[in-house]
Amino acid sequence: MSDTTAQETSGPVMAADGKPLKASLARALRRQKIRALLLVAPLLLFVLVTFIVPIGDMLFRSVENQIVQQTLPKTVAALQTWDSTSGQSPDEEVFAALAADMKVAVAEKTHTRLGTRLNYEMNGISSLFRKSGRGVKKWDLAADAPFKDKFIALDKDWDDPEVWITIKANSPKYTPGYFLNAADLQVGPEGVEMRPENQQIYITLFKRTLIMSLMITGSCILLGYPVAWILANLPMRQANLLMILVLLPFWTSLLVRTSAWKVLLQQQGVINDLLVWIGLVDDANRLVMINNATGTIIAMTHILLPFMILPLYSVMQTIPPSYLRAAKSLGATNWTAFWRVYFPQSIPGIGAGSILVFILAIGYYITPELVGGTKGVFISNRIAYHISSSLNWGLAAALGAILLAAVLILYYAYDKIVGIDNVKLG
Repeated sequence: MSDTTAQETSGPVMAADGKPLKASLARALRRQKIRALLLVAPLLLFVLVTFIVPIGDMLFRSVENQIVQQTLPKTVAALQTWDSTSGQSPDEEVFAALAADMKVAVAEKTHTRLGTRLNYEMNGISSLFRKSGRGVKKWDLAADAPFKDKFIALDKDWDDPEVWITIKANSPKYTPGYFLNAADLQVGPEGVEMRPENQQIYITLFKRTLIMSLMITGSCILLGYPVAWILANLPMRQANLLMILVLLPFWTSLLVRTSAWKVLLQQQGVINDLLVWIGLVDDANRLVMINNATGTIIAMTHILLPFMILPLYSVMQTIPPSYLRAAKSLGATNWTAFWRVYFPQSIPGIGAGSILVFILAIGYYITPELVGGTKGVFISNRIAYHISSSLNWGLAAALGAILLAAVLILYYAYDKIVGIDNVKLG
């Protein structure tokens, strides 16, 4: 009799508790998975609250535009029948709807927020709504009609079709306007078009951010590779001592380190004084290394250099020195042994360090703000400005979303060219 026939005859294999063994194993495996999920649940919740939710909120703010429709519902509905290409302001029906909406908005004090929102699209609308709000507050909707002439008497800009075009264009609940502004675009009479040349700043800032971040990453590789090689090939005691010097900047405030570079790089600073003293630079032609791209690259290279050295060092430690000796014993020169044997094995460390440095570099704004001037600031400085000063959070969110998309695209390209599996942190 075969084993299968015997099993069918005797029934399923039973566990010690009298239950089928297969069901007991499935139940035990399920309990193990639930226990593992409970162990990581706090971390998942932390990541969700501090990372996923803020990113989702940022992406939503970049397209959210409900304030116009919520504040001026009757006006938005009345504007649907207005021909924006006529070159004329709307008729009395639209102004009557505006008076009704403004009366409620002034009572709820939301007309100033609406003016601030529309002012991002057209300068002067904020003051228009504030001024008109004071006048509408005194009106009697039942007795003061018609309202078109009254609004124009409050401010002649109400007779400007561009004001109404702006209100109508921003009336949908969701808008691509923030992303258009972030790409130096705008909606014109014939559709999407480039902004005037004197208003095109964001594309320039994006290009500058990416190019300078790549330059900072490259300079960190050039400076960090020899340091990591020395650390990996020194005796442990001496390597640990030098590692303290590499980690020392982490124990100093970022603001202090950046301020120190302002002192070092200025025309009357230590570096220029040294170059003048040794005769490399004439005293009347001191180098300009501050408030420009040069100052930003130098300061950020110094600040981000440890993030390149540490991954390189951890990978180089795993490369056996016997490989180089074997290559030399087979007739290779020092350069050939390094380039064909040692360097390929250190590429995972270069990849890990490059990713760390590049991603950190494109998001820095304190250092470029202090030492970059007008030629060395990044797109992150503009994002910080819109969040803290202009309070244009929608545009800041759109700029951040574009920057996030650019990073993901570069990350994808890096994965296809080098392979993210080849990146090692040690």
